[in-house]
Amino acid sequence: MPSEDRRQNTPAARILIVEDDPEIGRMLAEALGEQGMETDIADGGVEMDRRLMRSTYDAIILDVMLPGESGISICRRLRADSTTPIILLTALGDEVDRVVGLEIGADDYVTKPFSSRELVARIRSLLRRSGYGAASKQRPRTLRFDGWRIDATRRQVHDPSNARISLTTAEFDLLYAFCLNPGRVISREELLAMTHSGLAGPIDRSIDVHISRLRQKIETDPKAPEMLRTVRLGGYTFTATVEAS
Repeated sequence: MPSEDRRQNTPAARILIVEDDPEIGRMLAEALGEQGMETDIADGGVEMDRRLMRSTYDAIILDVMLPGESGISICRRLRADSTTPIILLTALGDEVDRVVGLEIGADDYVTKPFSSRELVARIRSLLRRSGYGAASKQRPRTLRFDGWRIDATRRQVHDPSNARISLTTAEFDLLYAFCLNPGRVISREELLAMTHSGLAGPIDRSIDVHISRLRQKIETDPKAPEMLRTVRLGGYTFTATVEAS
């Protein structure tokens, strides 16, 4: 079958699980292993650092509530010099932690209790969006706007001075979606579907947080955005003229 051929030609995704509960860690590792992914488990930030020094990973699953250094602190530290996709595990009622996590660069989150099926689906979606495996070959386009350049194959963004701008997976996906739909008002529901491969749940602040971070990186004045504008009761619109090649 074609899907089997693709799996054979693509190396197994490597996932680092940062979770101090041994039972949850084993459950996650088993669920991902059944889907052909390779996993390592770290019980906190110290062990995570050791593993990251020895290996590279395609995504990190990071529990917010960890002994010692919190998951929020670890996420902030990782984002200082890494674009590796991060999924946060948060307690159901910890909306503040979820929002803060997104603000400092997490790509997605899953609330506890969760089903392993949902988590696997979100990881697969995140891997596709980050360009893992064959997915990166499906969008060989270059997009340009106001001197900016998006290389969809390499998932890189360069500013008008040709300096490379570091974007998280979620931020890149949003910018790419806007550039494919310039001038159109796009609702939050549509943006969630575009950037989460149909896995969007109830509307929350995640889109607003990611857009706020994106504005910080592409707008001259993020508090008075010219390219990425909010449309009251509508969503967002990208006003720049986009050229594709």
